[in-house]
Amino acid sequence: MKKDNRKYQSNLDFKLMTFFFKIRDLFRDPMEKVKNAEIKPGNVVVDYGCGPGSHAVAAAQIVGSSGKVHAIDIHPLALQKVKKKAEKKGLDNIETIKTDCKIQLEDNSIDIITCFDVIHELDDLTEHLKEFHRILKLNALLAVDDHHLSESDIVSLITQNNWFEFIKSNQNVYIFKKI
Repeated sequence: MKKDNRKYQSNLDFKLMTFFFKIRDLFRDPMEKVKNAEIKPGNVVVDYGCGPGSHAVAAAQIVGSSGKVHAIDIHPLALQKVKKKAEKKGLDNIETIKTDCKIQLEDNSIDIITCFDVIHELDDLTEHLKEFHRILKLNALLAVDDHHLSESDIVSLITQNNWFEFIKSNQNVYIFKKI
């Protein structure tokens, strides 16, 4: 796990990352990854570490007006980008939340959490998993994709506290169930 004393990356680093994500999204449609996470219409979703919002916007399109997406990130520019994208697409089912771990959502209120390319950045994965477990409904899903880690590392890290059970992999999106 990467250990870093910064609260979040610099604005310049974030802007560069956003530029590269725009290019990435041209070649890998965010909608495909979100579909592989098994998000369904009406779901209440957390996109944890949402960055500039490619996956949050795709998730909001899938869940529709009967669902909701909580786009969560530590970086203020990320949340600004998500709001602009949602507004541009006419989506009113996305809420942004700034946090570095504790999520101001009710216990057992979320159907699925997505963590795309985030796990390797978390300083205290156990605390994050504990928080994910708290807000997920019983048998709800945690979908993880992190190209910085192997499949065995992802499965081992997520299941180490017996809060989540590995269910399956959908094209490098690893699906876990809250237990």
